[in-house]
Amino acid sequence: MEVKLLITPLEPEEADKEAGAVYDLIIIGGGPAGLTAAIYAGRAALRTLALTGPGPGGQVSVTDMVENFPGFPEGISGAELAQRMQSQAGRFGAQIVSDTATKVDFSTSPFTIQTHSVTYRARTVIIATGASPRLLGVPGEAEFLGRGVSTCATCDGFFYTGKRVVVVGGGDSAIAEGIFLTKFADEVIVVHRRDQLRATKIYQERAFANPKMRFVWDSVVEEILGEQTVTSVRVRNVKTGETSAVEADGVFVYVGMKPGTELFAGQVELDEAGYVLTGQRQHTSVPGVFAAGDVQSPDFRQVVIAAGSGAVAVMEAGQFLAEQAHSGAG
Repeated sequence: MEVKLLITPLEPEEADKEAGAVYDLIIIGGGPAGLTAAIYAGRAALRTLALTGPGPGGQVSVTDMVENFPGFPEGISGAELAQRMQSQAGRFGAQIVSDTATKVDFSTSPFTIQTHSVTYRARTVIIATGASPRLLGVPGEAEFLGRGVSTCATCDGFFYTGKRVVVVGGGDSAIAEGIFLTKFADEVIVVHRRDQLRATKIYQERAFANPKMRFVWDSVVEEILGEQTVTSVRVRNVKTGETSAVEADGVFVYVGMKPGTELFAGQVELDEAGYVLTGQRQHTSVPGVFAAGDVQSPDFRQVVIAAGSGAVAVMEAGQFLAEQAHSGAG
């Protein structure tokens, strides 16, 4: 079902133009954490700007079906869920801008956030830039990216109708997307470095029961081969060291995520993997700057958890603003 947005996102030049305008809150990111934060901020009557990038949803927007988000017993497509969240945030008064932050300065308050065309200021900031799929880093991967190598089955699955594809990984994303690919491909070959999947039980049961899926255990992809497009992958058994070729028309990679924190290096404290370090209440190392969602929590990667952390971040931002107002700061 097509969802019509109640609120059309603003262009950057349409955002608040008041001279010297300072927002109460700027949210950087348009995934479930950022959009939930925008909903809560709007309802709290905070002067809020959400920089969602070119489209709402983050990783959830390319998820075929979300079946475990409360309130949708029949499931809902990730794109539709993202659109509904964005509409709800706009309805409550948050300014939604389809623009991307390119530089931030958290050294002084108000904080400064630059995009390609506009500079904004805010008393508080929520970082909700999420995480993006990691690649394998093997020969042939970069050369065939977009020509047989993909990280999005929802985006590209149709192009493999009647073909054979390899899915690399053994977690929820790999298995869920592998199951989705069986709608199109004649065969889906899962290559996993262990001898059992890490995916949740329900995904495992569906995968093992699917006649289109087979598994190559204890193996890693060492090279992606082809000419104009992918024709095979070379895999190595991690226990025996033996290598073999697996014929395939496409390769879908799901081997973890990379946090979207390049912009914040040197601005807030990051852990060794690049995720934003926060306490239980979403505070970063900079007072007034908060983080929510996958950008600070790599362990669960669930829409409901990201959304909850976005709500907590807004509540903490509101408390911070109240304390600043009481003390006469800001």
